[in-house]
Amino acid sequence: MRKIALLFGGLILIIASCTPDEPLPIDPGIAILISPTNNETCLDGTSINDSQSNVAFSWSAATDVVSYEVVVTNLLTQSSQTFTSASNQTTIALTKAEPYSWMVKSIGEDGTSPSESDQWKFYLAGDAVINYAPFPTELISPRSGANVTPKINNLITLNWNASDVDGDLVQFEVYLDQTDATTLIETIDYEAPDTNLDVEVVKNTTYYWKIIAIDANGNQSSSGVYTFRTS
Repeated sequence: MRKIALLFGGLILIIASCTPDEPLPIDPGIAILISPTNNETCLDGTSINDSQSNVAFSWSAATDVVSYEVVVTNLLTQSSQTFTSASNQTTIALTKAEPYSWMVKSIGEDGTSPSESDQWKFYLAGDAVINYAPFPTELISPRSGANVTPKINNLITLNWNASDVDGDLVQFEVYLDQTDATTLIETIDYEAPDTNLDVEVVKNTTYYWKIIAIDANGNQSSSGVYTFRTS
């Protein structure tokens, strides 16, 4: 009897060890943005009052999602707000005649990592606004806080990207100095969204830079100030 009991106990142990583990939860899929359209003026907002409109946001439904987070950033103030939605659409009240970016985070089950969509930009239409200022220029390089090694002749390359919903960008003002980026060093004509400019610098020095984008109607937008140090 003792041998039988031992064999039976061993059988239970073998069966238990062969039981498969619980499957790991799957990370949620990536949402595809639909509306408001990228790099365009949003004319579909429903006016609430003189300063605000309700804007309808929509995106494709992603797989293995519990909820979504819509992150909307005012590109003038760089302030961001996050809105939670249980479906692939939501309505958000925003200030008129200002530029925004937006993205969607797909949130899955506990233990999974959120997935992020692309980031789109749009201008929210304002009452009686016919022409809009360019989107604030995106400074690509040098990134803020970067250490940069000058090339031959102590040159470094400033790189930025710009866009405008009206398609009437005409020029950039380039500001660079060692204090607060208020010194205009060059004005160049707009040729393409991605722009490079070589500038001469001094080694082992901290610099501040920004780009002002100007359209054909004289509307302007500032990139904000980035800083970097040469080595």
